[in-house]
Amino acid sequence: MNPVLTELPADEAETRRALYAGTIFHLPGDAATARLIREVWAVVEAELGENPREAQFRTSDGDFFDRVGRLRKAIYTEQPFHALVAAVLRGRGFDPTRVACDPARLRVISHKGFENPAAAPIYYAHRDTWYAHSQAEITWWVPLHDVTPAETFVFYPDWFDRPVPNNSEAFDHDAWTKNGAALRIGWQNPTHGRTHTYPGQIGEFDPGREIGFAAAAGDLVLFAGAHFHQTRKNATGRTRFSLDFRTVDLADHAAGVGAPNADNRSTGCSVGDYPRLPAE
Repeated sequence: MNPVLTELPADEAETRRALYAGTIFHLPGDAATARLIREVWAVVEAELGENPREAQFRTSDGDFFDRVGRLRKAIYTEQPFHALVAAVLRGRGFDPTRVACDPARLRVISHKGFENPAAAPIYYAHRDTWYAHSQAEITWWVPLHDVTPAETFVFYPDWFDRPVPNNSEAFDHDAWTKNGAALRIGWQNPTHGRTHTYPGQIGEFDPGREIGFAAAAGDLVLFAGAHFHQTRKNATGRTRFSLDFRTVDLADHAAGVGAPNADNRSTGCSVGDYPRLPAE
């Protein structure tokens, strides 16, 4: 079983152990996530205009892509957003000085974006760990607005600790990042979906049970990077905006503590790229 819980244990170490065992936490928003999404939404509106969820229909695909790219870079690299992420961690009992953190990535799932062949990797079923992340990696996911199940993603819990046919051996962290930070930040180049190998599930496969969800703006979904999951194909008539960031407890990583490694064959390690968050 991979339960979905709505409260964290009182002890942060117990929270990590539960996550490594496959527990998913879907938590209501708090003051820190509310501030995070408010600050991020302000820069999204400044770049995309009023009602960003409909911006894709007001401009060309190329212009929309360029604008989103600027947003992704700012949110991922600028210190004020790092401080907001650190506040979210503290609000949930995590000590930012104990972790390495892959900063917040803006995820933009356009209406019918799945029809663009270059965007295919966005929809691959995968584990985050197939991208050379630590088995101690925890993913934090926050929607910037209310979302329905058709706009989010699904977990396939039957495969949390069972091998899935995949091509993760094709992913080497050093080769992936040798040409700069663009691929670390997200889908920045419209050709990357065609010219780079993104790990995913391959071949015929029955994913079994699905765990999907709706969420309110500022909710927080926490799960181990080893969870097998997949983005829904969005055909709702509007764009979905969300944030995710990743943390690795450095002591757990050094000790080899984390979720089970059922099938990750990627090489290298991304933890060295994670910046340290501000303590306060």
